[in-house]
Amino acid sequence: MQKLKIGDIIIDVIQKEIKNIHLSVHPPTGRVRISAPSRINLDTLRIYAISKINWIRKHQKKMRGQERITPRDYIERESHYYLGKRYLLRVFEEEAKPKVILRHETIDLYVRKNSNKKKRQDVLEEWYRNNLRLIANEFIEKWEKIIKVRTNEFGIKRMKTKWGTCNQKAKRIWLNLELAKKPIQCTEFIVVHELMHLIERKHNEVFVALMNKFMPQWKHYKEELNKFPLSHETWDY
Repeated sequence: MQKLKIGDIIIDVIQKEIKNIHLSVHPPTGRVRISAPSRINLDTLRIYAISKINWIRKHQKKMRGQERITPRDYIERESHYYLGKRYLLRVFEEEAKPKVILRHETIDLYVRKNSNKKKRQDVLEEWYRNNLRLIANEFIEKWEKIIKVRTNEFGIKRMKTKWGTCNQKAKRIWLNLELAKKPIQCTEFIVVHELMHLIERKHNEVFVALMNKFMPQWKHYKEELNKFPLSHETWDY
């Protein structure tokens, strides 16, 4: 991958067989990327980037000022999110099978006595995983019929740099466990995004046209996902 340096801004340059130049700024750090037709030289892309420098800085400032969620310790009265809503964690120790109960304002975590941070995290994450699997399954069944595609399988896992992935050949989709903490419409957006990759693998004009056709409000959902408090890790699409 080639790079351009303009002042203190580093721009990743990806050249491929597309018709137009696409400039994007990615959360959470404001990483800048230009996708451009192979025929355009770097000097031309440098001039283009300079013309957009104020737009780039504006979006970087917005992303870098975004609220972030610090690493959790899974202790009493700690804040945790579920489907976009903030809850306080309550921890109960008892000699019984661990479980999680969602209340109006709290997430109640039941664990065995002297459970450590890792065990508490595992119990809560399994609860997130099970709930997200149910939500995602409904969205996948809904949108498979609308888009007229079919997945062979889907799964939920922790991912550091992606909200979702699609293996077009295997027709397999993975969704990031962190989506369980975001507004439910964000999960629907990512499901549609990954299903669309069963038709078009690349993020090109065809892909954007398909997203516009089937989910005209997708850019709004993407922006909502970007605005929501970020994990301490980084994310991309």
